Amino acid sequence: MLNLSIPEHIAPLRNKVLNFVEQEVYPVEEQLQSDKVGSRRGEILRGLMDKAKTQGLWAMGHPEEIGGGGLPFMDYVFVNEVVGRSDIATVALGTHSLQDSIMLHRYASDEWRDKYLKPLVDGEVFPSFGMTEPDVASSDPTQLQTRAVLEGDEWVINGRKWFTSGAGTAAYTTCMVRTEDDETPAHAAFSMIVVPTDTAGYNILRDVKVMGQAEGHYEVEYDNVRVPKDNLLGPRGQGFKIAQDRLGPGRIFHCMRWLGQAQRAFDLMCNRANNRVAFGKNLGEHQQIQKFIFDSAAEIQASRLLTLHAAQKIDEGGEAREEIGLIKVYGAKMLHNVIDRAIQVHGALGVTEDTPLERMYRHARFARIYDGADEVHVQTTARRILRRYANGEGYDFGLR
Repeated sequence: MLNLSIPEHIAPLRNKVLNFVEQEVYPVEEQLQSDKVGSRRGEILRGLMDKAKTQGLWAMGHPEEIGGGGLPFMDYVFVNEVVGRSDIATVALGTHSLQDSIMLHRYASDEWRDKYLKPLVDGEVFPSFGMTEPDVASSDPTQLQTRAVLEGDEWVINGRKWFTSGAGTAAYTTCMVRTEDDETPAHAAFSMIVVPTDTAGYNILRDVKVMGQAEGHYEVEYDNVRVPKDNLLGPRGQGFKIAQDRLGPGRIFHCMRWLGQAQRAFDLMCNRANNRVAFGKNLGEHQQIQKFIFDSAAEIQASRLLTLHAAQKIDEGGEAREEIGLIKVYGAKMLHNVIDRAIQVHGALGVTEDTPLERMYRHARFARIYDGADEVHVQTTARRILRRYANGEGYDFGLR
C-alpha cells in the first residue's frame, strides 16, 4: 500500500539532510552563483563536500559495493526530496553522479570501472553525458548524427553535441553515437562510448547560455576523436537500452527534487503572504492569494502522490513507463506553477536575486524540455494507454 508519509526509519536521516541543506548550503548559494566567485567556487564546493562526508551524508544513494551509502531506493527517494531544495546540494551531498556511477558499474569495462568509478563516487572527478545535438530534434534520438567508426582497435568519432552539462570540469563524457550502418534498425544502431575530455579532437566550443546565464551546458565538437574500442559502454548497439536504464530512475529523482523546489517556493510564498501588508491587511487575507496557496498545495500533493506511486512501481521491479510519463509532465508543470505564484506574491522582489525564486523559475522552465520534452511523454503515454484498451486490458486506476 502506498504511504505518503515519511517512513519512521528514514525520518532522522531526512531531517539531518534537511538541516545540512538549510544550515550549510543555503548560506553559500548566492556566493556560489555569483560571477565574482571565479576560481573560489571549487574551493567552496569542496568544503561543502567534505562536511557532508564528515557527517555521513555523502553519496547516500550510491550502491554500497561501489563505495556509496547503499541507501535503498525508496528510502533515497524520500531523502532526495530534501536534497532537491537546492541544486547546489546535489553536488555538495554527492548525489549528482548517481546515474553515471550506476551506468559505469553495470556496463563499463574493468579498465574504466577501475579508472573512474571510485573517484566518481568519491567526488574527485565529475561526469558528463553527451546526447543532444544542435541540428537534430533530440525528442527523436534515432536521428542523432554523431557517428563512431571502428578502425582497428579504435573508435573514431565525428559529430557535434550540445547541452553536455558539466563538460568543462568533467573527466569524461559518455557519448551516444551511431555505430551501425544505415540498414540497421534505429533502436539497435546506437552505442555509448566513454570519451575522456582531454582526448585530442574533443573540442569545447562554448558554454551555452540558458535563460540568459551561462550554466555549464556545453557545446562540444568531436573532430576525429580516437578512443580504444574497450571504451564501448555495454554491448554494441545497445545505447538506447542503457539510456533507458539510466533515465527511468533518474526521472524519479528529478521529480522528487522538483517537489523539494516546490516545497521551498511554497514556504517562501506562505511566509510572504503572512507578513506583507497591502491595502490595509496581510496579503494572505486576500482571496486571490488564498487561491494561490490552495492551488499550489493541491498540485504539490497530487504530484507527490504520482511520484511516489511511480517510485514504488520501480522499486517492485517494474518499468513504470506510463507512471513516469505522467509524473514527468505533471511534475514539471506543477513546479512552474508553484514558483510562478510565489514570484507573484513577492512582487518585484520575486524577480530579483534577493530570493532564490528567479533562479528556480528558470530551471522550472527548462524542466519541460530535458529528459524528453513534455509533448513526447504525452504522446507515448497516451499511446500505451490506448494500446491497453485495444488489447482488451483497459486501464483501471484502482489496479495501477
